[in-house]
This record gives sequence, C-alpha cells and structure tokens, in this order.
Amino acid sequence: MTKTCLECGYELIGRSDKRFCSDQCRSAYNNRINTESQHYVRNINNILKKNRRILQQLNPDGKAKVNKERLLDLGFHFEYLTERYTTRKGSTYYFCYEHGYLPIDNNWFLLVKKNLKEGEIESEVAE
Repeated sequence: MTKTCLECGYELIGRSDKRFCSDQCRSAYNNRINTESQHYVRNINNILKKNRRILQQLNPDGKAKVNKERLLDLGFHFEYLTERYTTRKGSTYYFCYEHGYLPIDNNWFLLVKKNLKEGEIESEVAE
C-alpha cells in the first residue's frame, strides 16, 4: 500500500511514518487546517484588546466614572470580558485584563484598575 502526501497527494517515498512530501506541503497543510479556528480566536482577542484600550483611555488615573453611551460610542462590547470579580458584599466587577468596571446607577459605570502586583482593585469603592 502506497502512502500519499496529505496536502498534494503525491506518492511518499522514505520513512514509514512520513506524512508530507516536502516542507512546503507540511506548512501549507498546517496553515490551511489552523486558519479557520485561528480566525475566530483572533477576532475575539481583537475585541478584548479594543475593550481594554477603551477602558485604559477613559481611566488614566485608576478611577473614573463614565456613562454607558460614551463606552458604546467608542465601540465597547459589554459581552466580551476576561474576568468577573464579586466582592463579599455582592458587587460584581467586570474586567478586560487589568482594566475593569462596576455598573452603578442609571447607566453609569465606575472604571477601575487592578494592582497587578498585589492582585487587588486599586480603586475599589469602600463597601
């Protein structure tokens, strides 16, 4: 039984476990297989990075208050986040990496930033 290259179908000569006829076919095969799944992941990562950039831009000092409309105008996607943190009193902070927000009254949000060295929220409101 002859084996053929997984990419081009050319007959393989050599080792019994050989799967490709050349490095070019191996590379083309792997690129083709990984492209579809990588495209989805790349899109999600781009949205998360954009959310982080928006939060960072609006919160340069570690604590700020912003309206939901302002976030939406800048292209913020509330459905994409990297972490949820619930305090002992039940307040839930939502994060895109180290930048996050806490929903407060009437479509307003308190923007916060985690202290990465200590793992704490730098501007957590006194609860």
